[in-house]
Amino acid sequence: MSNFPNRRRQLITYGAAALGGSLFLPGCGGGSDDETIGTQLDERKNLMNLAESKPELSVFVEAVNACGLRGTLEASGTNTVFAFTNDGFTAFLGETGRSKDQVFADKATLTVILRFHILGKVQFTEAIVEGHAIEPIGGGFFKIDKENNVFKATDGRNRVCTLVGTDSVALNGALHTIDRVMLPANKDIVVTCDETPQVDICVQAIAAAGLTETLKQPGPVTFFCPTDAAFTAVFIELNITLQVFLADAALCRRIMTCHMVPARKFKKEFQTDAAVATVQGSTIRVNASFQVIDVRGRVCNLTQADVLNTNGVVHVCDKVILPAA
Repeated sequence: MSNFPNRRRQLITYGAAALGGSLFLPGCGGGSDDETIGTQLDERKNLMNLAESKPELSVFVEAVNACGLRGTLEASGTNTVFAFTNDGFTAFLGETGRSKDQVFADKATLTVILRFHILGKVQFTEAIVEGHAIEPIGGGFFKIDKENNVFKATDGRNRVCTLVGTDSVALNGALHTIDRVMLPANKDIVVTCDETPQVDICVQAIAAAGLTETLKQPGPVTFFCPTDAAFTAVFIELNITLQVFLADAALCRRIMTCHMVPARKFKKEFQTDAAVATVQGSTIRVNASFQVIDVRGRVCNLTQADVLNTNGVVHVCDKVILPAA
């Protein structure tokens, strides 16, 4: 059904859901196209039935039933499901070192995982805004990008999966098939930075500025995390040493809050060249090449962008952002 004309696909999806599974198309003549649509509509299933019709999703279906989520996928209204394949679930077992029985025995965790795969709206791939946050019904967020004409989803733990089947139309929404179990984030910004290579000075600066607890709060926050090389360069630029910098809590805080935006912003979510206020009060701009320009006109490259975490997103950068002189 992914080759349906867009307007008719939406009519079938939303109209059928609104009318409890039946759809009357007024003004349809006896043309073959309308007859085909009518026949295919008669064969439509709700999301649960649609998943059950796909053998490669049998474990996903079993998990949904085990966690009492069947009603969610059968209900009228609209949802989107990203259903992991059996092979994807097997890979998840290998990744976690757990058996299927162990995973299913922990229904609370399995329910959280499944709800991370369900959106409370219809989301066909044609309407996906690449690199923007997608928020499932269970909370958290992930994103989808397109690489070489293939859709890739990045989950809350920065694991990437491929959409191997897209845009299956159900009476109450859309179903996509993915080759991996997606997981919600389990690390905050501070832990994320602490586990990122070659940003040790940034972690020390966060602590010296008294921002550790702030960056552990729910947020959301976007944090630009300079590399150690970036700090080494700025110390030369400001004619200070690491020791002097870390000992000056006020200076540390003034500079480090320049790296904090009080909103979650993936790199593609910044409006090109628009001023963005930082927690410090100064502004930054992000250009069309996804470079950050501070108020002094200094240009910073993102060496690792869109690192997801529980309370926002981290962008590793190659220059320390400074406030006005």
